[in-house]
Amino acid sequence: MNTTASYHPPPSSQPPFSDSDLDSDSDSENFQVGSDLSNSIFKTYLEFSSSSSSSSSSSITAVDLSKIQSFLTSSSSGALSCLICLERIRPSDPTWSCSSLCFAVFHLLCIQSWARQSSDLSAARAAARLPITAETAAKQATWNCPKCRSSYSKSEIPRCYLCFCGKLRDPPSDNPWILPHSCGEICNRPLPNNCGHFCLLLCHPGPCPSCPKSVKARCFCGSVEDFRRCGFKNFSCNKLCKKRLDCNKHNCSEICHPGTCPPCRARETYRCRCGKKEEEKDCCDRDYRCENECKKLLNCGKHVCERGCHGGDCGECPLQGNRTCPCGKRIYEGMPCDGVAPVCGATCNKLLNCGFHRCPERCHKGPCVETCRTMVKKACWCGGLKKEVPCYQDLSCERKCLRMRDCGRHACKRRCCDGDCPPCSEVCDKRLRCKNHKCPAPCHRGACAPCPIMVTISCACGETHFEVPCGTEMDQKPPKCRKLCKITPLCRHASTSKPHRCHYAACPPCRAPCEEEYPCGHKCNLRCHGPRPPPNPEFTLKPKKKKSNHQTECTPGTPCPPCPELVWRPCVGEHFGAERMMVCSNTTRFSCDNLCGNLLPCGNHYCTKTCHPLETQPSSSGHQKRSESCEVCNLPCQKVRMPKCSHPCPLPCHPGECPPCKVLMKRSCHCGAMVHAFECIHYNNLSEKDQVAARSCGGPCHRKLPNCKHLCPEICHVDKCPAPDKCSKKVTVCCKCQTLKKEWICQDVQAAYRDTGNDPKDIPKNQFGLGLLPCNSDCKRKIQEVESALQLRKPKVLEKKEPENKKHGPKRRKRRDRIQEGKQVSRFQEFVATMKRLLLFIIIVAALIAVTYYSYKGLLQLSDWMNEVELQRAKRRRSRF
Repeated sequence: MNTTASYHPPPSSQPPFSDSDLDSDSDSENFQVGSDLSNSIFKTYLEFSSSSSSSSSSSITAVDLSKIQSFLTSSSSGALSCLICLERIRPSDPTWSCSSLCFAVFHLLCIQSWARQSSDLSAARAAARLPITAETAAKQATWNCPKCRSSYSKSEIPRCYLCFCGKLRDPPSDNPWILPHSCGEICNRPLPNNCGHFCLLLCHPGPCPSCPKSVKARCFCGSVEDFRRCGFKNFSCNKLCKKRLDCNKHNCSEICHPGTCPPCRARETYRCRCGKKEEEKDCCDRDYRCENECKKLLNCGKHVCERGCHGGDCGECPLQGNRTCPCGKRIYEGMPCDGVAPVCGATCNKLLNCGFHRCPERCHKGPCVETCRTMVKKACWCGGLKKEVPCYQDLSCERKCLRMRDCGRHACKRRCCDGDCPPCSEVCDKRLRCKNHKCPAPCHRGACAPCPIMVTISCACGETHFEVPCGTEMDQKPPKCRKLCKITPLCRHASTSKPHRCHYAACPPCRAPCEEEYPCGHKCNLRCHGPRPPPNPEFTLKPKKKKSNHQTECTPGTPCPPCPELVWRPCVGEHFGAERMMVCSNTTRFSCDNLCGNLLPCGNHYCTKTCHPLETQPSSSGHQKRSESCEVCNLPCQKVRMPKCSHPCPLPCHPGECPPCKVLMKRSCHCGAMVHAFECIHYNNLSEKDQVAARSCGGPCHRKLPNCKHLCPEICHVDKCPAPDKCSKKVTVCCKCQTLKKEWICQDVQAAYRDTGNDPKDIPKNQFGLGLLPCNSDCKRKIQEVESALQLRKPKVLEKKEPENKKHGPKRRKRRDRIQEGKQVSRFQEFVATMKRLLLFIIIVAALIAVTYYSYKGLLQLSDWMNEVELQRAKRRRSRF
């Protein structure tokens, strides 16, 4: 629960201040010295003007002293700057101040250089434009104040360092109780308005205030008399003026005013000068002329007045007395006024309007020709063209003047310029030294005038302020104000914050701890960074401040930074012993280097990934964060099926029991004659007895008996065939030469082999029963017959092979003969082929030479033909012209 404590200031006369108000000793001493200087300077003036107790006089006094007070504040705070170099004016620097309008202070060296350059430039312009010598132009040259542009003569260029009032040369700068650049004596300069009194202030910068003496004065209209300050003795009584106007008929109807009364505006009907027309006019416009001619009869009684509307007598007839011809060469005496003077017949010879030639016509009535048509040789204004033209016609060329104007940057570019190029009409628009404005003057030569704008630097309450030249406000120190700041803090410590003095720009930051609670439950331990009241926009820019070496903890007006407290955080996999200490506001989840180790969805294996989130977890900010899933198990199913079978599960690793095995099992019958196909699940679910019954083919056993070559006579059965020695099949028994043959029962044959000491199993099947019978005489005779037949066959085979070997000899010889004949034929063919190749090469060379010759000859003929065509074309063109 937050508690707020009210602040009660101590009962002492001096209010408490915050830490930001503790200034250095030098600043406080400067402020005290500045306040003492202003009190000492205004002391005499305030004592003299204290006799006037009216509120109007006190307000007038404050207005008079405001500009001087601003000068004093700027001087005492070190904010006085030179407009020319924009550098700070130190107390020991020689200065000069304008005494016309602005009273600005400049460095003496800067104003001397400025005045010399300006006067030299004005003298050069005057010598180039006016018909005067350079010496005369240098004597009459003037220079202007850089700020108010007041004009000074060349003799008024300052040559020495004087105080503000001009009485003391090189005033001291080491006395802390005297204003810098001041003599410390009474100013004693004549006050404005030429009242005859003198300034009572100590030597001071700026204009002298109005005269504080009280005199008896009348208002502007003279109807009211009152005691007034001498500097403001001219006043208005705010009543009607009632002065007699110039018409001596009406009175002034304006409120009491200075100067002469305005023209009378009373409306009445008045006649014009000739008296023919009446109009309603203002009294000030009563004497007017109409637009008609006079037409009154003159004294001669024959002519009328041809003058416009006028007053008084029309005068005598202009045609009376001696008269002349129109050209004035012949005089006629005693001629009546109504007679027409004849022409003399001589040349008119009157000077024409051009001023150079005379009228070539005979004496004539009326005006001469207006345009002189005499042909003269004229030159244009720039002198680049000379031509004979009529006298009345001006000659000008189209050539542009390339001379540079006075600015030295732009050319004249006038057509046919006479050499007197006008001043440059472009705007200078150069960036001034203040770097905030551009030169608004016409384009000129030399340095631009300093920026005339003055910037006011003020405290927050606006009561302490001073003016500095534009461009130097960033280098000035803010004014020191002793009053309390009236701005209410905007942070949460407004009720407990300490008051501070009036300041420049924004209020200082609050130094109390923030202690605002985070959503996590911790509190902010930084210095208060709540919103700060903005600076008053009516005041000037902020001055440059020294960069602090330490960085601020938090920017004022920003929310609290993230919570910096340290807490223990588990890894994303929540492994035991893998916790880390992290910043509370750091919601970044980390992964340890251990394996995940969590059971996969298959329920048979474990995750081998590096530590990662297992499922969707709520974050500290309140919203859900999607986590990374465990790896997918890609291993085959390794479970043992129930009932057991040799087939693996076809599915990948999965939870729960495996599906029934539907694999078809091939099982032969017991005798091997037939193959049965069973479903694994069906076959394995049968008992051993049912499996034996299911595998039986139901037919006779097709297995051979072990002691003979016969098949088992029983039905398909398991294990060995029963009674293999009891075979009842018949077997053919023969002697060794297979001449004698008999049929025995198989079991007798087996018994016979056993009697001879042989096992029936060892007897090959194709020799089963062979040699059991003894051979007789028939068997021996048959063997002899076979051997004799073989003997007869051997010689016949040898005789047949010998003639075949003899036939191969002649064939080889013939082949050799053919090869030799072929070799002889090929040599002749090679010679013929060589001759053919040589002939072909000669033909190709001759063809190439012929083609080259005839192509060159053709090109020469083509070139000759083209030349002939060109000559024919040229002749045709000449014949046309």
